[in-house]
Amino acid sequence: MNDDPDVQYHVQLRPGDVGRYVLLPGDPGRCEPIAALFDDAAHVASNREYTTWTGTLGGEKISVVSTGIGCPSASIAVEELIKLGADTFIRVGTSGAMQPGTPSGQLAIVTAAIRDEGTTSHYLPIEFPAVAHPQVVDALSTAARTLGASYRRGVSQSKDSFYGEVEPARMPMPQHLEDRWNAWIAGGAICSEMEAAAIFVLGSIHRVRTGGIMNMWSEGEESAEDKTRFLKVSVEALRVLIAQDREGAQWP
Repeated sequence: MNDDPDVQYHVQLRPGDVGRYVLLPGDPGRCEPIAALFDDAAHVASNREYTTWTGTLGGEKISVVSTGIGCPSASIAVEELIKLGADTFIRVGTSGAMQPGTPSGQLAIVTAAIRDEGTTSHYLPIEFPAVAHPQVVDALSTAARTLGASYRRGVSQSKDSFYGEVEPARMPMPQHLEDRWNAWIAGGAICSEMEAAAIFVLGSIHRVRTGGIMNMWSEGEESAEDKTRFLKVSVEALRVLIAQDREGAQWP
């Protein structure tokens, strides 16, 4: 562990190590494939679940930082990255599809998240919504259309228990879990994942831009292109945001 006071404790990064634009996968193993889509990239640091690569896109410094699984570790990463000057975050991950008939590989561009987790209650009362920044949502939508990717926009369920979702019947209160799951579907939630709520709530508190794009899986088989298309869309969305920022677009 580095004792340098300028180094953020968990991500082990110092000022200048990351750009203002950051992609946030959960899996550290996904960082290098994402970084390969940058104009150039280099590995910066790895500590615990946090792996960082930084490169450029059109001359602008950008980074990819893994968060591990769940809202607690994701919130730590975002808190420390904000201290280092990052102000635009896109969660990039895999999620379970919730709406019937969703094909595997369709992308979910997340507009808001159900706070079905415990982390964000330590920040704001549960009545406060977890909402993505509209500029990031629109940039992701533009990127998906540019690359010809099938997508839908909507609400995700951010949860704490993976097996509580996928194997509710063996849990101590299966009916409660199934009733809540059916309620989220009836309300129109499109996907289930484990990090978006914390990232969005921190975005509201710290006045930074956040969004999320998920590769939804269902009963069908995913192709190799399905597994990489959403990574390309996330990088293209950064390209859109960088261009808007250079033109002096005002954040709504």
